[in-house]
Amino acid sequence: MPLSEVCDFKPSKDIPRGTVADDADVSFVPMNDLGELVKYFEPKEVRKFADVVKNYTYFADGDVLCAKITPCFENGKLGVVSNLECGVGFGSSEFVVMRPTPALSAEFLYYYLSRDAFREAGARVMSGAVGHKRVPKEYFEDLPIPLPPPDEQKRIVAVLDQAFAALDRARAHAEANLANAAEMQVALLSAAIRDATLGETESIKLGALCNIARGGSPRPIKKFLTADENGVNWIKISDATASGKFIDVTRERIIKEGVSRSRFVASGSFLLTNSMSFGRPYILRTNGCIHDGWLVLEPNYAKVDQDYLYHLLGSKQIFSEFDCLAAGSTVRNLNINLVSNVTVNLPSLQKQREAAKRVESGIEKCSYVALRYHSQLEDLAALRQSLLQKAFSGELA
Repeated sequence: MPLSEVCDFKPSKDIPRGTVADDADVSFVPMNDLGELVKYFEPKEVRKFADVVKNYTYFADGDVLCAKITPCFENGKLGVVSNLECGVGFGSSEFVVMRPTPALSAEFLYYYLSRDAFREAGARVMSGAVGHKRVPKEYFEDLPIPLPPPDEQKRIVAVLDQAFAALDRARAHAEANLANAAEMQVALLSAAIRDATLGETESIKLGALCNIARGGSPRPIKKFLTADENGVNWIKISDATASGKFIDVTRERIIKEGVSRSRFVASGSFLLTNSMSFGRPYILRTNGCIHDGWLVLEPNYAKVDQDYLYHLLGSKQIFSEFDCLAAGSTVRNLNINLVSNVTVNLPSLQKQREAAKRVESGIEKCSYVALRYHSQLEDLAALRQSLLQKAFSGELA
């Protein structure tokens, strides 16, 4: 049957108005407090009833909340309401509030809405501007839901609770091991650089070691983009990956007339993000132009090994210096002057190469461990969905 037959959508605010005083404390739940893969969420904020009743969405203990806006809906922001001040809460207008009738268990409904199939189908019917797409209320209201007897709903919920508690423990263990692998990689890098710089080193500023320049953006950029394969590579931050070392290809190109309004960079150069997630280095393996969100560093390879410089720039020590230099700005970013004045200590080229080789070997081992735990997390997520599918198709023993 459709969900609207066993749920009241958007319960009337007249209900709390008749029982809650204007100066009473009630719970307030912003979107960030609604969990993902968490059945019950913990209300953290309290506000006066009179301050929230007019402009925010009303709900009460026992209701089920689901985000309707992208990307919160796709991410599975969903939960059963409990432990509210006065049993009453208010929150984001992007919540869909479902109040089950006695025929439907709120926990049963939560698990039913936790299925990937529910989110995937909802995402396909979203409408609105990019970044503000929403699932229409009719999708929720017309959603077919199986309705076994209350005792069977209770049994299914109990089985899923037990199974998911075990899955959550396994997931927490895998996530902890993933974090340990990442920390191990950071520690290995720090140790390799520390050991390489014991003894004689050359202290040099990055501005003396590298020619440093900022990218440029021809505007309006759409006027200069081209699908011509003979166009000039237009290197964007989206062409890099979070764990990648190199930028080999670009998704976009610009016409040759745009080169004079940008900065052309050659393969072998270093690119450094200078805003937002600033300070992340990449090595170019292609030629092209860069926009003003990049700094380019052209190293003197007579003094520094390419791999060693990559790991040095990506180390916790150098990032901390970048972070301190960028502190205090309204928009945290790096510029040529700040980066040029960072001092590094360079050992001999032989020691640099040995340190880089040591780091690469360690990264390979850490990546192997991380891959195993990523695979475990994927398997756990698949098992979770398999159990949900069985639960709502009558196959859960």
